[in-house]
Parts: sequence; C-alpha cells; structure tokens
Amino acid sequence: MVGNNTAYNTNAPKSVGPWRSTNKLVKIMNDSFYDLPCPVNLNAWWSFGSMLGLCLVIQLLSGLLLSAHYTAHEDMAFDSVVHIMRNVEKGWMLRNIHANGSSMFFICIYAHIARGLYYGSYLDKTVWYFGVHLFLLTMAEAFLGYTLPWGQMSYWGATVITNMLSVIPVVGESMLRYVWGGWTVCNATLKRFYTLHFLLPFVMVAVVFLHLFFLHEKGSNNPLGIESDTMCVPFHPFYTIKDLFGYVCFSFFFMYLVCVDPELLGNHLNYWPANPMKTPIHVQPEWYFMFAYAILRSIPHKAGGVYVMFLSIVVLYLIPTLHTGKYRSLCFYPLNQVVFWVLVGSFISLTWIGARPVREPYIILGQYLSVIYFSSLLLNPLSLWVWDKLLEYPKFCVSRPVDLKWFKFLAYFKLLKLVNRENSAREWANKCSKM
Repeated sequence: MVGNNTAYNTNAPKSVGPWRSTNKLVKIMNDSFYDLPCPVNLNAWWSFGSMLGLCLVIQLLSGLLLSAHYTAHEDMAFDSVVHIMRNVEKGWMLRNIHANGSSMFFICIYAHIARGLYYGSYLDKTVWYFGVHLFLLTMAEAFLGYTLPWGQMSYWGATVITNMLSVIPVVGESMLRYVWGGWTVCNATLKRFYTLHFLLPFVMVAVVFLHLFFLHEKGSNNPLGIESDTMCVPFHPFYTIKDLFGYVCFSFFFMYLVCVDPELLGNHLNYWPANPMKTPIHVQPEWYFMFAYAILRSIPHKAGGVYVMFLSIVVLYLIPTLHTGKYRSLCFYPLNQVVFWVLVGSFISLTWIGARPVREPYIILGQYLSVIYFSSLLLNPLSLWVWDKLLEYPKFCVSRPVDLKWFKFLAYFKLLKLVNRENSAREWANKCSKM
C-alpha cells in the first residue's frame, strides 16, 4: 500500500550463525562451554575440574534435601540424622550421597591441585589464587558439615579444631568464646555451624564463577605449558566426551561408596551420640584433613604446631612466586618430576600417619615426613634453576663427539656458570672450541 510507514526495512542486518551464537543470553553460556576454544592436547587430568563442578552440584542438591529433615539442636541433631537414615524415603541413600560426596570432592580437588602443580597452571596467578580460595572454603565447609551429626567424633572434633583459635595472640580467647557462644561447645555452637554450613556454598558458587571467568579469559594451560592459540579445538564435542567418560568412572566409584561400603572413609565413633563427659581415645578428623593433622601433632608445641599446619595449606599461595624455571611444565624437568612425586608420596604417607595412634614409631615418622613435605616444596624452585643451568650448552659441546674430554670440558663450564663466573666460562668455552 502506498504511503504505508510500516514497511519492513530490507536493508537491516540479519543474524548469521546458529541460534546459540546469536541469542545474547545463550551466547554467554555458549562461549564459556560449548564453543570454548581449548588446547588440542589436554589429557585426562583436566577432567577433574569438571568433576569438581559435578561434586558441587551433588552436594548442593543433597544438602538442600537433607536440611528439610535435619534439626540443629544439641538434643535432637543426632536423632534427626537417625530419623533420616531409618524413616525418610531413601534417606539412607541421600545421607550417604552427601557424606561420601565430600570425600569424592576432596579426591577430585587434590588431583586438580596436583595437576596444576605438575603442569605449571599456577602461573595464571589470578585463576590459581581463586582456586586456593575455593580450597580453603571447601575445607571450612567440610569441617562445619562434619560437626552437624553431633556424634562423638563430631563433638570432640569441633572442640579440638575450634580450640586452635586460642593460639592467636591477644584476641584468640575472645574469638573462641564468640565462636562457641558460651564456655564450651554447646547448642549455640551447633546452630552457628549449621547456619554457616548452609550459607557458605553460595559464596563458593560465586567464587567458582570468578575462577571460571578468569580461566576462560586467558584460556586453559596444556601439558606442554606452551601457547596454544593456533592449536585449539571447540570444547564440544572433543572434551564433552572425555568429561562424560570421567563422569562414568566417577559414578562407579561413588555408587560403590554410597551403596556397598558407605563407611569405608568414615569413622564408626560418629554413630555414638555426643557425650561431653567421655573423650574418645583418638580424636581425629576426616581422612582429607589427616595430612594437616599429622603435621600438627608432629610438633610438641601447641602454637607452633597450629602455625606449621596452617602454613602447610596456605603455602599454595606462594607457589607462583617460587617458580624459577624457564619453562612452565615439569615435562621438561626430570629432576623436578622426582621432587613432585616425593611431595605426593609424603602427602599420602602423612594422611596414613594421621590415622595411626599417637605413639612411636608414628610420631617420629610424622616428623620426618613433615620435613620431607616442606623440603620438597622448597627444593622445587632450586631444582628448576639448577636444571636450566645444566641445559645451557656452549656451542663447542654441540659439534664435538661425546667422549671423556667432552664431559671434562662441560663439567668445568657448568662449574664456572654455577658460581656466576660468566667471563671465565666464556673464556673456557672459547679455549676448548679451538682444541
């Protein structure tokens, strides 16, 4: 119709590409997961990050359902857990999922941290620091949750752990009384722990989004630790398939814990109601805190033990500043690979020591393993620097045949380099090249 002002503008730009790339809201999720460019050489160790996301969702949903039946009162908390196990439809499964989900969470998080240490992911400092924040929040959340069943180990574990606040100078005792809400662990303590345990996951979700935001801003690291901008593939389908396979393996082990042996990683003493008048012979935390507990009890001084135990965890913040190597990944540092596996071995051994009684030879073994644990962390930057120095070959070593003289020339050259005698090393290399 002539003069109709509602005619369509045929020159308007048209959307190009699939709907997931044109819709503004969906595009954010698409760019973060579906079409996210990823290095082509990522291995199975990168699947533990997505498994941690799965663990977080499982814990949030199961915890929300459990909270509908739990009663945060010192006279009813233990009975409410028994009620969930015996009377609520599939309550036994729900509780086993939540209890063993925390163990699966820490299995994945320790593997995730180990992968970051081995492949140098900590050099993305912002991502690493947010990851360490998440680790500390997860430890706090696990401790708060462990106290809620109000069994013997829950009560006395809360008593021992909160007492560590007393070593803080000046304000320690006041903080301890404030956390307890009285002169000892009591009903007020349980209510405060339950409230924090319910609210803290929402803080964790926010930190997870920040962790992922900064990760996707720069892109993932890879096993070689090199720039991979020109060698990327979309996350789907290449890595969704790998992650799904990881979920299947995760589910097999998780369902074994839930349905077959739910107490494999638990403590039978928590099936006794809390009794403030009867202290268990061995008060110990869950297995995922055992390494820190072993370090704590290896030092006879209370304050010193608490400080060193805390240092064994927050030392992760110092890892990026301790990197002295020219390369990112330990694939190029055979000596550091040995140091890394010594660190892993000491961590596993400390976890085992923490579950042993406080007597010889476990006390002295714990002290030796604590020294090994910290020594391996401190030796790592030194061995990185030494290996880089050893790889600095003068030109004459490349062209000469490998014989006894070759080793002699190289040994003198390296010795001069290690003591920072650069001019002498250069003169020696020139002299040897003319021989």
